[in-house]
Amino acid sequence: MLVLLAAAVCTKAGKAIVSRQFVEMTRTRIEGLLAAFPKLMNTGKQHTFVETDSVRYVYQPLEKLYMVLITTKNSNILEDLETLRLFSRVIPEYCRVLEESEISEHCFDLIFAFDEIVALGYRENVNLAQIRTFTEMDSHEEKVFRAVRETQEREAKAEMRRKAKELQQARRDAERSGKKVPAFGGFGSAGMTSVSSGTIITDTIIEPEKPKITAAPVRPSGPKVDNFVDKLKSEGETIMPTTGKRGSDVSKVLPPPVNMESVHLRVEEKITLTCGRDGGLQNMEVLGMVTLRVTDDKYGRIRLIINNNDGKGLQLQTHPNVDKKLFTAESVIGLKNPEKSFPLNNDVGVLKWRLQTTDESLIPLTINCWPSESGTGCDVNIEYELQEENLELNDVVISIPVPSGVGAPVIGDLDGEYKHDSRRNILEWCLPVIDANNKTGSLEFSIAGQPNDFFPVSLSFVSKRNYCDIQVGCI
Repeated sequence: MLVLLAAAVCTKAGKAIVSRQFVEMTRTRIEGLLAAFPKLMNTGKQHTFVETDSVRYVYQPLEKLYMVLITTKNSNILEDLETLRLFSRVIPEYCRVLEESEISEHCFDLIFAFDEIVALGYRENVNLAQIRTFTEMDSHEEKVFRAVRETQEREAKAEMRRKAKELQQARRDAERSGKKVPAFGGFGSAGMTSVSSGTIITDTIIEPEKPKITAAPVRPSGPKVDNFVDKLKSEGETIMPTTGKRGSDVSKVLPPPVNMESVHLRVEEKITLTCGRDGGLQNMEVLGMVTLRVTDDKYGRIRLIINNNDGKGLQLQTHPNVDKKLFTAESVIGLKNPEKSFPLNNDVGVLKWRLQTTDESLIPLTINCWPSESGTGCDVNIEYELQEENLELNDVVISIPVPSGVGAPVIGDLDGEYKHDSRRNILEWCLPVIDANNKTGSLEFSIAGQPNDFFPVSLSFVSKRNYCDIQVGCI
């Protein structure tokens, strides 16, 4: 009778990629067994198993990897080989290529399939078709749910095409009449921070609320994952909890270090935008602040001159200790009591401003994301357009969510560079600079999935100029 201790996929150097233990065994023990495995093989001969004093390794090469079963020495070698062949046939069911990254991406799918083959160390009487059925958990309710969803998506796709034609016609009409072309498309929730006249912006294209449809029950995987984590903790492994983050928090950019002088001024801005996928600015808010830091007592009574050349309708507010009459009459910031000094070595916010609007013409950068279903999945077209041509945006990263478990996207036309993060299921479109000479760009890619899988889109960039035209100087 086969007594299977563990099943693993490892590299030729013995590094474990995925391993399922069917008896009580520590992580250190299984890693030690797999590390010793390559040293036991005789490269001059072709075998399918090797033995030590305590265990037997039954293995099969998988290109640059090995499928390895670790059994007791009194197991039936014929049953071992038959089980090995079934394990080897399961892996291509979930992994399109036999590479380390692909195995790691589908590790839990493989573990669930391994559990259908072996239970408590003994082979189950199953074949490949049964394993596929058990892991997929196919059901009539799920088919009905998918049919309803596909119908809704076809209707949404037809509506999207009709809307796109309307937008294109409106753009052509605006160009013929000589008016400013309206900014269509998604540009979502944003945050912008500026240090020493620098700007950092993050945006998110919001996703409309999806219909609430109860899906068919799926295979319960929570207890297995929890047990796996508990075993890692018991072996001394540190497990960091994962917490969900908003799209606007994913790509925060830290400001570069700056030189500190006796009088240091810092200008910060934050922009929050909310738009729908089909366009339309729901809300835009700009919050700005000027912070003063004095480190030398002789500059404690310094005054600042504010040049407000912005015509967007800002609301300005000074610190309570600032002379408001002086600021209103001369745009000068100074203390109410001229005999007092600004506190030394402290950051003091001396001026704030705020702008709230729904005027789409004030959006600095627009993003359009157009996913279209194809025979093999979705073709996605994304484009950006700089509306504020006086801005220069650096280190731009546009992050698009992609479906998990379907491999990397196939990139078509591309301006800039891209990076696929398979762990976070994010496609990052990276552009070193966007300015008046590079105000538009596009990205095209194809991947399996549905149109709703590619939202919300997030954006981050750094700019040396503020969004609002407010300049600060010293008197």
